[in-house]
Amino acid sequence: MTLRVLLADDEHLIRGALAALLALEDDLEVVAEAAEGDEALAMARAHRPDVAVVDLNMPVRDGISVAAELRTLLPGCAVMIVTSHGRPAALKQALAAGVRGFLPKTVSAQRLAELIRLVHAGTRYVDPELAADAISAGDSPLTAREAELLALAADGAPIAEIAARASLAPGTVRNYLSSAAAKLGAENRHTAARMAGDRGWL
Repeated sequence: MTLRVLLADDEHLIRGALAALLALEDDLEVVAEAAEGDEALAMARAHRPDVAVVDLNMPVRDGISVAAELRTLLPGCAVMIVTSHGRPAALKQALAAGVRGFLPKTVSAQRLAELIRLVHAGTRYVDPELAADAISAGDSPLTAREAELLALAADGAPIAEIAARASLAPGTVRNYLSSAAAKLGAENRHTAARMAGDRGWL
């Protein structure tokens, strides 16, 4: 039996190389390729793959959103997410969206082929290092409002602008951001935003 595979990655070179390497496997056939999320869903509808190998970060729609939609659209299609930077929150969201595999882009083509077969057979595979990172990051100590304001502060926006965007008084914004920075042991809101982003809490 030949497994039908969809590849979705906005990096053309990576996608092309993967397609060429997977084509060397007797039991795998790349039936469609896509460069962004909506295209991946359209290709899945048209080609009905057995396994979709989807990049986490794509334009228009990210891999997790594609996976969640595919679960409804093609329940029989196992989705694997590949990523160059597996943030802890992304792993949790991916598993919640029904993803069967979560692995780094550094995986060899031979190993990817093995994992495609495994997830199609019903096994779930999460890269041990990505899983360990997710566990060690733990759960966010931030409240939803603190996380929201830190996200607004992440690009260096001044307090007045953050306050206007969040419909809060500047003093209130300062209090929330100070509280968030204190919880993370950060010296200022910019460092706190970076730390929270790195841990997947924003």
